[in-house]
Amino acid sequence: MADDDLTGPASSDNPFAGLPMFGDLAKALSGQGPLNWDAARQFAGLASNGGASEPNVDPAVRIALADLARIIEMHVRDLTALDTQFPEITPVTKGVWAQRTLDAYRPLFTELATSLGKRPATTDVEMPGDTDPMMAMMANLSQMMAPAMMGMAVGSMVGRMAGRTFGQYDLPIPRSDHALLVVPATIDQFAEEWSLPVDEMRLWVLAQEMIGHTLFSIPALRDQFTALVRQHVGAFRPDPSAVAEKLSSLELDDAGDPMQAMQRLLSDPALLLGAVQSPEQALHAPQLDAAVAAVVGMVDYLVDGVAARVIGGDALRIAEAVRRRRLETSPDDLFVERLLGLQLTQEQVQRGKAFTAGVVDRVGEDRLTQLLATPNPLPTPTELEAPGLWIARLEL
Repeated sequence: MADDDLTGPASSDNPFAGLPMFGDLAKALSGQGPLNWDAARQFAGLASNGGASEPNVDPAVRIALADLARIIEMHVRDLTALDTQFPEITPVTKGVWAQRTLDAYRPLFTELATSLGKRPATTDVEMPGDTDPMMAMMANLSQMMAPAMMGMAVGSMVGRMAGRTFGQYDLPIPRSDHALLVVPATIDQFAEEWSLPVDEMRLWVLAQEMIGHTLFSIPALRDQFTALVRQHVGAFRPDPSAVAEKLSSLELDDAGDPMQAMQRLLSDPALLLGAVQSPEQALHAPQLDAAVAAVVGMVDYLVDGVAARVIGGDALRIAEAVRRRRLETSPDDLFVERLLGLQLTQEQVQRGKAFTAGVVDRVGEDRLTQLLATPNPLPTPTELEAPGLWIARLEL
């Protein structure tokens, strides 16, 4: 092949353009837009249950949860002073939860993939190929593989979340599901490990799910929170050289085993995706942090109120066990928090708890949810530390 053939348009972005077999592989890897959803679904299934089949939820468990849900509904409406219409409680397996969650988060993950798929302006960033033809080829290869890489990373992340989640509001992210998903196998296993009564543990989880649904059913709150998260995921800026440099250095790995080296590369999703925090994200992070802290604080406060009514003495023990577990973050938890801009640290939880207590002390429980229905109801970082300022702004 002539040298000038290597610089033609057909090969500028596809290093395998002249090789039919690899060309077909390239099309398969980069299909479905910025994120390969087939790969995401496959990896979500593998990560959630190891690829093994799961037994369907026992009908007796479905009936028991439906009966308990009717008890919780009444108390949630009474405590929040909102006539919320609740979707059906839907007990599911880990694998089903993973697939449904992929669908629910699809707009966020698509926006994330789109932001990471943008090439930096050549006037601002020196591309790897400016000086090294091999690095140029590896950079183009990594971009070609980006949709599949994104699909694998996102699918694995959601699948591992499915392995430990109780329901769909363990993460404070608004969802449009026409059902409230809970994972009985995980709930009951946690109850057994902590020697908690199973029905009481189920009641607590149902309270958390219904409170989460209630708050995110308030249009002003849901819309502002969603906009903040989407602003974060849409502001990532890719590092076009990160994956290329790693791929090109695999043969120099000390272990001498390229497969082990590749596995280590794939185990670092942030590096794999080239996700680099942008100045825009750093600028808006305090506002998103304040919003997350406030929402988590309000959910925890209201869940405790409902649980105290229906569970009694064990409510505090369950809350402490669940919230300790929430703070025991795994690498997968940290990754999803980083991608979506969520921080569920002890400091964040305490900030939200203090803010909510300050609001309730001043206006009472009934006014808490009424204030959330006003325009731009989420507190600023300053208001989070001074609840009186937040109340004054919303009551004007």
